[in-house]
Amino acid sequence: MKHENIENIELKYLTLKDYPALRATMEASYQSMPHVVWEENQIKNLIKKFPEGQVVLKVNDEIAAAALAIIVDGKKVDRHHTYDSITGKETFSTHTNKGNVLYGIDIFVHPDFRGMKLGRRLYEYRRELCEQLNLRGIAFGGRMPNYHEYSDELTPRQYIDKVSSKEIHDPVLNFQISNDFRPTRILRNYLPDDKRSEKNAILMEWDNIYYEENEERALYSNKTVVRLGLIQWQMRPYANFEDVMEQAEYFINTLSGYRSDFALFPEYFNAPLMADYNHLSEAEAIRKLADYTEDFKIRFSELAVQYNINIITGSMPEVIDETLHNVGFLCRRDGSIERYEKLHPTPDEEKAWGLQGGSKIEAFDTDCGKVGILICYDVEFPELGRLLADQGMDILFVPFLTDTKNGYSRVRYCAQARAIENECYVAIAGSVGNLPKVHNMDIQYSQSMVFTPCDFAFPADGIKAASTPNTEMILIEDVDLDLLLELHEQGSVKNLKSRRLDLYSLKKKG
Repeated sequence: MKHENIENIELKYLTLKDYPALRATMEASYQSMPHVVWEENQIKNLIKKFPEGQVVLKVNDEIAAAALAIIVDGKKVDRHHTYDSITGKETFSTHTNKGNVLYGIDIFVHPDFRGMKLGRRLYEYRRELCEQLNLRGIAFGGRMPNYHEYSDELTPRQYIDKVSSKEIHDPVLNFQISNDFRPTRILRNYLPDDKRSEKNAILMEWDNIYYEENEERALYSNKTVVRLGLIQWQMRPYANFEDVMEQAEYFINTLSGYRSDFALFPEYFNAPLMADYNHLSEAEAIRKLADYTEDFKIRFSELAVQYNINIITGSMPEVIDETLHNVGFLCRRDGSIERYEKLHPTPDEEKAWGLQGGSKIEAFDTDCGKVGILICYDVEFPELGRLLADQGMDILFVPFLTDTKNGYSRVRYCAQARAIENECYVAIAGSVGNLPKVHNMDIQYSQSMVFTPCDFAFPADGIKAASTPNTEMILIEDVDLDLLLELHEQGSVKNLKSRRLDLYSLKKKG
């Protein structure tokens, strides 16, 4: 399937109603091993024993991939085993809630949906599930489907060594290694029907570094430790739209490789494209730039799905009913899109471009908490942050563009104030460099940062991370949403709870 045809992608728990579609996906995925298709009663048994371990990825409501798993005693994993012995001859009698290893019994992707990094999503879900359930780690018997081509000259161990050193390409083993699973031993006669692997498999394992042996396990929930990726964008000449998107995709790919949950672009990051219109007035040039906005939205949404990362597109001009606005898009990794607006144009935006303020102020649900987005100047109005906090915002993102250090300081210090007064995280990202061939966009100054409240669970100065000023780079930082919950209830001060609502209140009109 082409990425541009994707409207929605969702990770769902497998239900018995999904079985006909699941079977069709299995049959398409295992054409070389037709006997491995699960029967309906086996799927029913898995769902009954361990519902959280059975998930599917649906693209446009069609099952594109699936992952099935059980929990087993780690001692069974540590000994040599076969697929039959670890699954109780596919009865899953070996599953136990008292076990300490998440054992993957199957993972497959329909051929029509390969190349979309769906396997990576399923592995990430398993890692999150493993951490949430406080299990020792993940294990599974990995196939090596190209081994039959080398079995006359290489032992399984020699084959693994050559795959690991990139001398031989094995699509399954290479993919598993790239997703942080390590080969630990050969499992001979693991799958009798797997002729391409000569019946062999490799025990692949991943260790949960947060495992605590005596801690009571919790049920799976949304992520609480969220990884933010801030892009400090270099303004430079770009030949065309594709040239800009090539650089944007480079950053997105890099952040995805570090498993970031969000990628934040700056305000007007695509301004270099106005160089072709520098012969026009400033107001006419910015409207020409607005012609690209729909294409940027579509491409960013495709990349969010492809790289499994939520993208905040910074901002760009948009013309609606002849009126110019400054807008951006939250492109979720499930394919859905939200639009946000700059509410307060700066005096320069009004004077040079005729920019008009928007009217939408809304916090958005994501798979990593509720987020708010304020574009540059908007963060200097404390009412907006408070309205978003009242909607349950956990993280405030601020894409900005400032030309001088004093302009930057206004955004930076107001953003940090929003973190303290609203008991949330705030991430700001801007552009650096210069554009001598674009009027009204000559110079930029930026230092991207992540701010926190100021209390004992956070940095004393409220600065979680900071980039190098005026240098193109990415800033990656983890934030813990559970710490915000503790702050709301047990903080040294409680800014949100201490408000004198008997004396004053704040509400949105309309």
